[in-house]
Order: sequence, then C-alpha cells, then structure tokens
Amino acid sequence: MTTALITGSTAGLGAAFARRLARDGHDLVLVARDAERLAEQATELHDRHGIEAEVLSADLATDEGIEAVATRLGDRRNPVDLLVNNAGFGNKGRYLDVPLADELRMIKVHVEAVLRLTSAATGTMRERGRGGVVNVASVAAFVPRGTYGASKAWVVQFTQGVARDLAGSGVRLMALCPGFVRTEFHQRAGMGTDNIPGWMWLDADDVVTAALSDLARGRSLSIPDPRYKALMGLAKLTPRSLLGGISSKAGRKYGPR
Repeated sequence: MTTALITGSTAGLGAAFARRLARDGHDLVLVARDAERLAEQATELHDRHGIEAEVLSADLATDEGIEAVATRLGDRRNPVDLLVNNAGFGNKGRYLDVPLADELRMIKVHVEAVLRLTSAATGTMRERGRGGVVNVASVAAFVPRGTYGASKAWVVQFTQGVARDLAGSGVRLMALCPGFVRTEFHQRAGMGTDNIPGWMWLDADDVVTAALSDLARGRSLSIPDPRYKALMGLAKLTPRSLLGGISSKAGRKYGPR
C-alpha cells in the first residue's frame, strides 16, 4: 500500500486525483484550506474504497501552511510515495487591474509552495529509491498571458529540470498541462465560461487518467488531450510576437468577463 499527498484535494483536479488514487487502493493525505470539506472527503473515500485518508488543513499562501505540508512530506516513518501539487487559483482581470497582493499570493502558491513541497518530497523519495511528483501546470504555460501563465511556465521548466537532475534515482517528476477543465476553478475566480467553446472543455477524470498513464511511462510533461497537443504544437511554430497578440485576443474572447 502506497500513500499519495494531494494539495487542493477537495475540488477540481485534486478531487479527481483523490477519487482515482483511492479507487486504485492508495492511502491518501488530503490537503486543503477547508477543514470541514476535508473531513467529509476523507470519510467518503474511506467508506467507499476502504483506504486510510489523513487530512491536513493548510493554506499554501502562508509560510505556516507550506511548512506544515513540507513537514508531513519529510516524515520518514509514514512516507509519501506520490505528491500531487495541485493547489492553485486564477485572478480575474488584466495586469494592473489585479491587486499586487493577489499577484504575489499567486506566486506564493504556484511557485514557492511547489518548490518547497517538491524539495521536501523528493529528498525522502531519493533516499528510498522510488517516488513520484506531479506538478499541475497548464497549457497557459506556453503562451504569453500574465502572471498566471508565467507562474505555470515556471512550474514546467522547474519540473522538467528536476526530472533530469534526478534521472536514475527512481524518482519521477512530471508537469501536467491541461486546458480548460470542468471544475470550480473559474467559478472561484469569478470568471464567466459561457463564451468558451464546448470542444475546449476536458473532463477532470479523463485528465487524471491520462496524467497517471504518462507518469507511469516516465514522461516529464503531460498534455492530456490530442486537441491541446495539436494547439500547443502550433504555438511552438508561431513567432512569439504574433503569439502574444493571438493569446491576448483569445484571453479577451475566452477569458474572464
């Protein structure tokens, strides 16, 4: 029996990872801010799948929250075999319309927390010679789109760099880059989604299935849908100056209203 720790576990992709891993027989450490939702989730997964589900209420926008999760990841008596860094959020509005404090909070969660938790997890995993880390990024990492896209680009570059550094150690790292997924993400950010075409939406459970398959194959980057693979392939061939204009127009068309 192995143990997986999932941040942002109570909603969206985090909840989908929790359901799938519990169904596959993994014990879980569930991390989120809402203690009540965590308790409900843990009880449901335990009753349905017979796994042990530990809860850890922590706000990854704070040093205290990050440290609490890092301490759990460093527990050698109860080791974590898979870390899913899923916690994240979006800000509604263009640059300078969003308060600087909110932008800095995003960097704290998307960058600093990912760095510190990945470091805490992989240190003990390398000692045991096995383990995995999935850092949830976004296809926004590949286009010029403000702080959110920049933070997710950092996640991709960081994860692939560490994956190379730890090659041969038994520890696998992968950046997961989905497109639009039907979750609470946009609702929480106050973003309208009626203007997003139906073909661009992905199912959270399908994304998790593809991600775990890619991790098992040893891939360091997962774009879990042929449609988005094709779009990102086109993005690589498009000059950056032109891509910036296209992404800005797409953001106004398909982004927050």
